[in-house]
Amino acid sequence: MLGRTLQRRLAAHELYIADLPEVDITVMGQLEAAIRSFAPDVVLHCAAMTAVDGCESQTDLAFKVNALGSANVAACANRAGAWLIAISTDYVFDGRLDRPYHEWDNPAPATVYGQSKYAGEMAVRDHCPGHTILRIAWLYGPGGPSFLHTMLKLGRQEGAALKVVNDQIGNPTSTDAVASVIAWLLENPVPGVVHATCEGAATWYEFAKRIFDLWKLPRALEACCTAEFPRPAPRPANSRLEKRVLRLAGAPPMPHWRDALEQFAHAWPEG
Repeated sequence: MLGRTLQRRLAAHELYIADLPEVDITVMGQLEAAIRSFAPDVVLHCAAMTAVDGCESQTDLAFKVNALGSANVAACANRAGAWLIAISTDYVFDGRLDRPYHEWDNPAPATVYGQSKYAGEMAVRDHCPGHTILRIAWLYGPGGPSFLHTMLKLGRQEGAALKVVNDQIGNPTSTDAVASVIAWLLENPVPGVVHATCEGAATWYEFAKRIFDLWKLPRALEACCTAEFPRPAPRPANSRLEKRVLRLAGAPPMPHWRDALEQFAHAWPEG
């Protein structure tokens, strides 16, 4: 989803798009051949296993893709002399803090997904000194899949009021907002960890309600608590990320999540 947006937004650059099955980041030979043939200035590492619950039951696959795969990408980027921008996640934190997490807060992942992504962050640090680790969260973009697309699908269906959790809070973020940050980072490299979510915070229920309002979906919504929907992987109660590094580096501010969502609804009415 993010890769498709980057392909559209970075069209002014010379791009090499690598995806399965031709390039598998867990197969060093395929990856190294692809990067060597293109000789990139920058490698954008968007590949990941992001099925949070699936990671709990497929631990080896999660670490193979998110940790070993990231190590492979980092090593190949370093050998090619390329700057690496690696996408990470709010799940590297356990979500217990009572304020937004900034880039110098200590990670403490509580899920296999978060643990494997944090292992990937450490691999990037170890194997490619020239890097930016870009943490994002609550992402949606054209074509999905995402929470937004699930809400659009369910909101158009008949049925009882749709229950959405109201005790988890985060920063709904569009792929276009992330792409704008990455475009800025291509011209203004910032080493280390950077948080890149939209400004403002909402619960999943508040996010869903705004989606329903913008798309004029007929189904009723009902707020509920996390305990009513037990999942294999615990969801962080607090996924808010502070954009401290972007602010200190003088980057343009991230848009407010409500503004980004309205822009998305206007540009992509079908989702």
